[in-house]
Amino acid sequence: MAASSLVTEAVWKEIVSTRSVTDDQLSILHFLFGKNFERATRIVDQRGVKRISGELSGRSVFQVTGESRKKEEYFCFPEHYCACYSFFYDVVNRGEQICCKHQLAARLAVSVGACVEVKVSDEQLALLLSKF
Repeated sequence: MAASSLVTEAVWKEIVSTRSVTDDQLSILHFLFGKNFERATRIVDQRGVKRISGELSGRSVFQVTGESRKKEEYFCFPEHYCACYSFFYDVVNRGEQICCKHQLAARLAVSVGACVEVKVSDEQLALLLSKF
């Protein structure tokens, strides 16, 4: 595992344990993720992260609002996948980023308790997941 990944994980663990973010942690995350982190913080500040969870299973997916005028919403799993164009282009295809701003926003929002929580039946969640 790369040193930057180890640092990132350590910072996220600290944030989760305190449910808050210090200036030092913000600086580290900004250094590691740059403009994507700035954009992610704006999304979180605008309450643009929903965690959609199945009532019985507890399984969840995040729906994150983009910053464009269209306010498109992207489904993502913070540590693994996002349905946005940037994820495929910058993360998967070119390998220039570790993750996209939507993944960062979801991870930050869940870490500090800033998600809009939405409960649905497990059937509704499965139907939602089958669409992407």
